[in-house]
Amino acid sequence: MAGPAPVVAAARTAVTRALDDVPAGSLVLVACSGGADSLALGAATAFVAARGSRGSRALRAGAVVVDHGLQPGSAEVAAAAADACRALGLDPVEVVRVDAGGPGGPEGAARDARYAALAAAAERLGAAAVLLGHTLDDQAEGVLLGLARGSGARSLAGMATRRGLLRRPFLGLRRTDTEAVCAAHGLTPWHDPTNAPAPGDRAAPVRSRVRGEALPVLEDVLGPGVAVALARTAALLREDADALDALAAELLADAARDTPGGEPHHPGAGVVLDVATLARALPAVRRRALRQAAARAGSPPGSLTRAHVLAVDALVTAWHGQGPADLPGPVVASRACGRLRLHPRTHEGE
Repeated sequence: MAGPAPVVAAARTAVTRALDDVPAGSLVLVACSGGADSLALGAATAFVAARGSRGSRALRAGAVVVDHGLQPGSAEVAAAAADACRALGLDPVEVVRVDAGGPGGPEGAARDARYAALAAAAERLGAAAVLLGHTLDDQAEGVLLGLARGSGARSLAGMATRRGLLRRPFLGLRRTDTEAVCAAHGLTPWHDPTNAPAPGDRAAPVRSRVRGEALPVLEDVLGPGVAVALARTAALLREDADALDALAAELLADAARDTPGGEPHHPGAGVVLDVATLARALPAVRRRALRQAAARAGSPPGSLTRAHVLAVDALVTAWHGQGPADLPGPVVASRACGRLRLHPRTHEGE
């Protein structure tokens, strides 16, 4: 008997590897939009769960369909995606409607609402993992956007294969692969019209224009393989960024422990750090530690810019009596008596 098509086997292998540490009998959830990537993921996950990721090691597999309500007919699209998941054998299957009108622009608000809904569903259903259908092409697009925005290594490192409950089995597969998987299973994916805007449509999402216009131009000018190279760059930078983040966390712990006097700090003091310990560190490590400290004090990481971090860094390395540095949150960073303190601003002038 002939085995599955190579691309189907590759998808199943990717899911098996992504679930290699999930205990037998656990529930895993597929985040499904009805598009080719998530439907292919649903098909592969249903197969792996039924047979177990290692022989008889069976799992339970369900799906969550998030309806962002951003397009006419979104409820019907979500219902069709849920029906497709059930037909694949996924159970339970839930449709969750979210409000995507939060801060951060339409794309950012939709992403935040989606991840919040997935986290809530995982907690409610007791899932051990949530699988996302991002592909190598998605990774490449994100890296290219980061380069254009002048982002640092952490942003250019792209999406992690694992982060908490979230797992992305298909980061090594192409979008054409997931389309082929759907064809092999007789699945009809939904095609999001915003993913294929008309050339030159400036109202279209930026990522969609990168996908439809920028990357094809780069492939034409630089030759095939640009997307693969961008994804490889992300993998390399992720290793470096992880190492630097670990060093920064160690520095942050040392600077907190070495604060002058060593006495405990009163509740509400925020993050208090020894300036001398910070000043001895390499700039790349120190600035990452300061970013971590600001986030720990309550500053939203997505709102912290390099200018904010450099302003706090100046309190350590270029101290000449300047006043506090204002950070998003709002959080305040100030220096006094050999200490750097970062805390939420509670009163005017504090």
